[in-house]
Amino acid sequence: MLLRSFASFACSLLVTTACVAQMGEMKADPAKPMPSPPAKASVMLNGKSVTIDYNTPHMRGRKIVGGLVPYGQVWRTGANPATTLKTSTNLKIGTLDVPAGTYTIYSLPNADKWLLIVNKQTGQWGTEYSEGQDLGRTPLTGKALSSPQEVMSLSFENTSGASTELHIKWEKTDEFVKVTAQ
Repeated sequence: MLLRSFASFACSLLVTTACVAQMGEMKADPAKPMPSPPAKASVMLNGKSVTIDYNTPHMRGRKIVGGLVPYGQVWRTGANPATTLKTSTNLKIGTLDVPAGTYTIYSLPNADKWLLIVNKQTGQWGTEYSEGQDLGRTPLTGKALSSPQEVMSLSFENTSGASTELHIKWEKTDEFVKVTAQ
């Protein structure tokens, strides 16, 4: 009886260990391609580099804004690992002062107004958000895209010298904010 109990416990432990290992692999296995491929947006402002590394989710027939990306909840602004902002110069992003360094970008979508969140925590999975690590938040300006965009993108547009616009585009939404090198 004792041997049967021990065998049952050992099997349970083995199954639990396998499940935990598999869950860990779901986060990020460098040997396997991620379902949402990596992408990069970069710009030079006054000769200094600003780069955003992110992963590109796809619509795949789903309702995105107000659906997959719900209103009133912080969104990772991409897929898979957290979206990373690296800047070699101090920036003014909208109303927010951002010192040179590495940050994570999140957003807070609402039906009438979106906020861009710059967070000091880095290296985490995209769904691991800590509000206590926020550097700050700034409003985004929104406009509708003329046709649906299947793949989410981050881009720097309308760049001139020390300023540019950071655009978040997906489905029929284009949310953007002015970025200026300080």
